[in-house]
Amino acid sequence: MRERGRLITIEGIDGTGKTTLARRLEGALNERGVDVMLLREPGGVDASERVRQLVKDPGLRIGARCEALLYAAARAQLIEEAIVPRLAAGGWVLLDRFVDSSLAYQGGGRRLGIDQVRTLNEFATAGLRPDRTLLLVLDAAGARARSRARAAGADRLEREGEEFFARVERAYGSLASREPDRIRILDASLPRDEVLASALAALADLG
Repeated sequence: MRERGRLITIEGIDGTGKTTLARRLEGALNERGVDVMLLREPGGVDASERVRQLVKDPGLRIGARCEALLYAAARAQLIEEAIVPRLAAGGWVLLDRFVDSSLAYQGGGRRLGIDQVRTLNEFATAGLRPDRTLLLVLDAAGARARSRARAAGADRLEREGEEFFARVERAYGSLASREPDRIRILDASLPRDEVLASALAALADLG
């Protein structure tokens, strides 16, 4: 019987370098002979990419509960269509954001409650959990400066204020303290090569 693959997620507030790490980590794992697929949230499959357009659009007014439900819906489709088949075939999935993002952003940032958002996502994911989560940590001011420096315009969430991101940051910290075996903290202020090396070290026992 084929061994189930691994689900690796990358988390952190906007501006910590998640997407950069995800792309570099994909390359590094491939070089080491790991059959890995990089996906993002929300998105990754057609229906979920359409939801992404909605939740990212700064011109739309979307309530907190609606936002949480949209993220969960996009996640459910991605899991069913791409993640579960990939894991069942023995491949690895590297995912740029997952449930922890909803717990931090909607549960903490939007004040919906981490436990309430977790319950919603238990249904959306059918209980699927990451084998390892890499949490990139950078002080909020530094992360916001990086985020503002991007060429593309800010999306709905990136336009939120400092208090919102402070709540998100605290929520991530709480999640990491609850599950230290799964969630490994990486210092996002380090040079990119050092962050990549730390990420690879955090995955070494999953081989």
